Amino acid sequence: MDEITKGEINMLEKLKSRRSIRKYEEKPIEKEKIDSIIEAALLSPSSKKNQPWEFLVVTDQELLTKLSLSKEAGSAFVKDAPVAVVVMADPEKSDVWIEDASIAATIIHLQAHWMGLGSCWIQLRNRQSDKMKTSEEYVRDLLEIPAGIRVEALVTMGYPAESKPHHKEENLLWEKVFLNQYGKKY
Repeated sequence: MDEITKGEINMLEKLKSRRSIRKYEEKPIEKEKIDSIIEAALLSPSSKKNQPWEFLVVTDQELLTKLSLSKEAGSAFVKDAPVAVVVMADPEKSDVWIEDASIAATIIHLQAHWMGLGSCWIQLRNRQSDKMKTSEEYVRDLLEIPAGIRVEALVTMGYPAESKPHHKEENLLWEKVFLNQYGKKY
């Protein structure tokens, strides 16, 4: 088997084993690993190479606890994560900032997993912190993010304290893949 084929198989195996992890060991992530994850995010593709994304790394336990209140539901576990990365973007730099920020968040997930860490995406844009404030406003106020910068998501990371089964090939939704024309089986 040549090197390209081995690399393709290794990537598919990694993707099959990547799962959203919400429980983390009480163990800090080494700065070198965080640096590597952020470097990978900074290498993320963006439309017209505008690179509208920005990242705020949060390791302070008090801030992580407050970030766990950023959504009405689905963010409580943030308080137990050793690291959260706030994925943001400047909409003045790109009309597709949402896509660019989402790609960067995905790269963060993949690099974290490749390094043996667990991660979980917490959507903030278009979500509510409570009846009076959006999740984006809550995080912007808490972390002093300028008004012109949009907050897309949080990505939590840590050493996994839970294990989930790999994705099974037989569960892949191949019926959603078409060839040359919508509706024609691939």
